[in-house]
Order: sequence, then C-alpha cells, then structure tokens
Amino acid sequence: MQVSVQDLAASYGGPVVLSDVTFDVEEGERIGVLGPNGGGKSTLFRVLLGELRPLRGSFQRPSRLGFVPQTERSRLDYPVSALDVALMGTLSRLAWWRPVGRRERRAALAALERVGLTALADEQFGELSGGQRQRVLVARALVQDAPVLLLDEPFSGVDRTSADLLERLLDDLAAEGRGLLLATHDLEQARRFDRVLCLNRRQIAFGPPEETLTRAVLEETYGGEIVALPGAAAAVLPPHHHEHD
Repeated sequence: MQVSVQDLAASYGGPVVLSDVTFDVEEGERIGVLGPNGGGKSTLFRVLLGELRPLRGSFQRPSRLGFVPQTERSRLDYPVSALDVALMGTLSRLAWWRPVGRRERRAALAALERVGLTALADEQFGELSGGQRQRVLVARALVQDAPVLLLDEPFSGVDRTSADLLERLLDDLAAEGRGLLLATHDLEQARRFDRVLCLNRRQIAFGPPEETLTRAVLEETYGGEIVALPGAAAAVLPPHHHEHD
C-alpha cells in the first residue's frame, strides 16, 4: 500500500472544510478524485503534500510525492525554459549547497523525452501551448522519481493530442507500479480509473467506478452541477472557474 488515509479532517484555521476521508492507494492504482469547486480536492492534496496539517485523523505516504498542478495556475512570465522547469524536479533531492549537474540535466531531458517534448526543451515555458505546459509539469514530477503522483486536473485546458499522450503516459506509469491520484471533472474518464473518491467537503463515496459513480452519489457530490445528457446516465458539468478547495 502506497498511501493510507484514515478519518482525515482539515481546516484553514476556521470551519472544517473536509472531513471523514478514508481511502488507500495501492501500487499501480489510478484513483480519480471527483468533486465540485470548494469540495476539498485541493485541500486533500495539500494535506498529503505536507502543506497543511490535518485537523484530525492520520495518513501514511511515501517520503516523496510528485505533484502536477494545473497549468493555468502556473506563472507564465518567468523567463524559464521547458528544461528549466523540468530541472526544478531535482531540487527536492539535492542538498542546498549542491549545484544542478549533468546527472540532473540528463534526468530532466529523459523526462521531457518521455512526454514528447525533447525538441522544445529550450523553448520558453510561457510560450508553450496549454497542453505542452501541462506535459512539462508532468516531466518535472517524473524527475522527482516519486512512487505516487498527485495530479490536479491534468487534462483541463489541454488539446486532444496532449490529452491522448498524457493518458497513455499515465497508464504506463501505473503499469510501472506508481500510484496516481487524479483530480478531475471528467466523468467518462473517471469511469476508466481503478477506483474513484468522491468529495463534497466530506467523503461521499470511495470504490470501483461501477459501484461508486451512481446517479445518487453524483447528485450528492455535485448537487445542482449535474446535468443529464442524451444516451448517458449522468454527466458532470465542468466548472468555468477555479477556487481554492
């Protein structure tokens, strides 16, 4: 077991914003994290990353976690290249006094090759397309060589080419034994994951998609954001804005 969470609750110094969270992540498992804006997805990630102390409960996790933020939340005005961003993944493993060397550079280039961006290594990060930037952020996480990756809506705002490549890459990483926690609003994509965690300020459900993604669970998770589509049992209306969860 790579991650284990028991009765987790969290707040930002005021009211409880997330509670009753209990789940685990096995090796090679892809877990979709579903919930509305403000439902607790980002809060859960912050707790697991050590950025926020839990109010109660406990969790176990590897010493290293890879994190892939939403590309639209990334600063685009810094004059850094795609390779520079990928190299940032080495900093957590280097002593503060040790400069980035050839070994780290090779690891960063190998990660960029894996996400199909070797040819754009020297391009400015801010000038890349949304999908390309997201793939660079995945490369940065790969450089960290963490057994578990947390991905905050990695498919949001990316083009179809990048989305297809990312999905294949994530399947490959799971096949290698890495655990993946993916926050998403894409219901059809979540149906292809191994298990699904539904949050709306508390845990609504956790389990295999065929058991978890019922109309009742989705209505409790998303409430008024659920819309019915022809030919589908239910579909989740994606949000048009992002707030702190």
